[in-house]
Amino acid sequence: MSKRISLREFQEKLTLRLAEAHVGEHRGLLGVQAGNGYWLLSLPESGEIVPPPALAPVPLTHEWYRGLVNVRGVLYSVVDLSRFHDGPALSSSTPQARLLLVGTRQGVHSAILVSRVLGLRDEEDFELDAEADDPRPWVLARFRDAHNNLWLRLDVPQLLSNSIFLDVGVS
Repeated sequence: MSKRISLREFQEKLTLRLAEAHVGEHRGLLGVQAGNGYWLLSLPESGEIVPPPALAPVPLTHEWYRGLVNVRGVLYSVVDLSRFHDGPALSSSTPQARLLLVGTRQGVHSAILVSRVLGLRDEEDFELDAEADDPRPWVLARFRDAHNNLWLRLDVPQLLSNSIFLDVGVS
């Protein structure tokens, strides 16, 4: 039988959880690794995170376009984020690999394959790397962490609307 709790106890626990959530609100970036690259995504733009199901390859597409995947009856187009940026190809069968269903908010059924999810990050944990501008329009900013690792801030709507990203077919 389930444990009963009083209304007062429930309200106290709820108040505590809301206060904790409010304090952690500023940690609004999701850190991911794709091959050798580190990326930061806005939490609302990062979408759902799922282990990669079986991928259905699509012929005559770029090697960074991994194919289609069925997630709860919805087909998603899958892009290897590392390979898209000329990095090593990722394996969707490794235990840490994940799919970010990034296009849901924009009405696009698109997913990006990453090596692993590194958790929540705060922009205050990084220093802006102003040494070089990034030519890719979907890179909002470049940051360095305490270990001097380069992190790129991904603008998901810009990526999803970019013609390079949308043109998956080989010529």
